[in-house]
Order: sequence, then structure tokens, then C-alpha cells
Amino acid sequence: KGASQPRRSTEVDEVVSSIQNINLYSYRELRIAAENFSPANKVGEGGFGIVYKGVLKDGTVAAIKVLSPESRQGVREFLTEIKLIADVEHDNLVKLYGCCVEEDHRILVYGYLKNNSLAQTLLGGGHSSIQFNWPTRCRICIGVAQGLAFLHEEVQPHIVHRDIKASNILLDENLMPKISDFGLAKLFPPNLTHISTRVAGTAGYLAPEYAIRGQLTRKADIYSFGVLLLEIVCGRSNTNRRLPPEEQYLLERVWDSHEKGELVSLVDASLNEDYDTEEACKYLKIGLLCTQDMPKLRPTMSTVVKMLMGEIDVNDYKISKPGLLSEFISFRGSDKGKKAKGNLKNSSSAVSGGSSKLDNSSSSSEITTSHATMTFNSIYDRSN
Repeated sequence: KGASQPRRSTEVDEVVSSIQNINLYSYRELRIAAENFSPANKVGEGGFGIVYKGVLKDGTVAAIKVLSPESRQGVREFLTEIKLIADVEHDNLVKLYGCCVEEDHRILVYGYLKNNSLAQTLLGGGHSSIQFNWPTRCRICIGVAQGLAFLHEEVQPHIVHRDIKASNILLDENLMPKISDFGLAKLFPPNLTHISTRVAGTAGYLAPEYAIRGQLTRKADIYSFGVLLLEIVCGRSNTNRRLPPEEQYLLERVWDSHEKGELVSLVDASLNEDYDTEEACKYLKIGLLCTQDMPKLRPTMSTVVKMLMGEIDVNDYKISKPGLLSEFISFRGSDKGKKAKGNLKNSSSAVSGGSSKLDNSSSSSEITTSHATMTFNSIYDRSN
């Protein structure tokens, strides 16, 4: 065990030294910035460690992500995040300022986003003073779609994020969305149709083919985005077990309402009917297109962007049945399902709060909302 540590440090140092366009901060500098990593400065916590708000010596307010030394997979994820974000820049992706790799310290420094995540604001159960009117929600949906389209189609090799969810969508002072937390991302070589990989992500947003078979394509991200889109329009999390059984799973409800021609009934009541009814129903239909059970039927993210912006008519597309969460749960009761569940439990992010119980959403009944803040505060302990 002792012999592996120097090799690991060398691996990290070699990668960091090969990355030209980020700042290297000293541990002392970041400790001062975060006021000795004071609990008062703590703004988020997850399986990989803790994030602090800090002020760098040039006056820049930053989010300082301190990797937990106990995180067994942390160094690999740390390397992934540096490699991915250092060369990738887009208005709808978080900005990486730099990192610290002194001794055993592994720290990432991001731009600080004062309005936190969608999970804590829009889906936070009224704990936020931010008003998400309809035009704001539209801008957020389009911004996230544009950021994801950039990762999927413009970056080479393409990037599959693997953990698109409300707590990984941060908001700046103008409520512009930024996709965060690249720790689970996978580079996707153009010559492959899919990657078979250990399942990682957040149940409730997981595409069935990925959750069950571990087959990863960009379509898995598109499924997750579809679920997120439904959450934004409806103003609720994808799973809420405090509701009656028939209302617990948002995707099921939207599909049932679509079949009955009653989609408008699910639009967030807090909007007080101050929205474009036709546009709201269109957004819900796009969410259903993205979550169709057959991955090949889901549109690409660039097509989704055009649909959201009204450049492509959603009604030209037939919407087939979504991959429903309840059916995934039923599947887990079978022998194959138990095997899939085992794979999911042993993945890097499926177990809630360190317990052995698999959760199914970013906001279950046990935890009112995910209360995720900054880039990594998920209720899933990724070090598991």
C-alpha cells in the first residue's frame, strides 16, 4: 500500500504538469483564501470531499473543491476532471481556474456561482427566494441543452457527462446555467457505438439500457436531460415518495398525461398560469422524446436545442413509451435485476448517504431535496 502512493502522486503530477492552461495554486494560498477551510465557508459536500467559498489573492471569488483523502477513486476522478475541463470552455460549462497538487492535497478551483444549483433553488421546496418565471426556465433548459450539445458533438473526442441532474446544474448571477461535476465523464472515441462501463450516475436520471446493461452512449445523457427538462417545467423532483403511489414518479405521470392529452395540468402551479401553454406542452413533449425507451429514437442534443428554440417542430415526431423507473424497479426484483442492482450499488455513485440502500432520485422521501450545492454535493457517496 505504501509503495503505491508515490506512483499515484507521480501519475497526478505528470498529468498536471502537461496541462498548460490552468493555474497551479499552493496549498497555503488556498487555505488562506478559504480562511483555514472554515466551516462557515463550506458551501457543499459530497463523496469526493468538501467545497468552500474562498477569495483568491487577486480578489476573485472561487469555489475551492478539496478532495477527500478517504476517497478511494478520488485521484482517478480528479485527473479526469482536470483533463476534461482544462481544454473545454463554453458559456454553459463551469470554468476551472486551476488546481493544487502539493503533497497529498488534491484541490480544484472553480469560478464561484452565487445562485447555487437547480436542486437547491427551483426544486428546493420553497427555500429559495429566486423567482423562476417561464422565460427564465426556458433559458435554463436551452442553456443546459447547448452545453450538452457542445460536449457531445463539438468537443473531440466527444464527452459523455454521465451525471446530468438538477444538483449538477449551477446558476450564475443572471441565472445562466452551468453544467458542473465532470468527475464521472467519459471520453467517447468516434469509432465506437457504445462503451461498456461500470454504471455510475444518479438513479432516477439513469437511462434503462445504461442502468441495466452498462452500455454507455451519448443517448444516456440525453435521457438524463429529458428527466431534468420535465423537472424544470413541472417544478418538482423526478421522484417523491411522500406523494400517492400514482404520483411518485414524474416521468410516469407525464407519459400518462400525454396519452390523455392533459400535459398542461402538470406545469408548475407556482407559475400561476403565467406561461405560454403551447410552449410548456412542447417542452414536456421534448422531455418525453429524450426519455424514450429505445435509445436510437432519442434525438441528438443539437436537435433538442433546435426543438427548444422552435426551429424544429416537435409534433413532427412520434413519441414512443419512455423507459419507466417503475419498470426498472420491477426488473430489479428479477435475477437479472438483482445482478444489475448489485452492479449499480458497487458503482461510484449509487448508494445514498453511505448506506446499503439504493435510492432512486436526487430527492427521495428520506431526504426532502438533494440540497446539492456547488459542483459536487450529491446525496450519493461516490467514494463507495
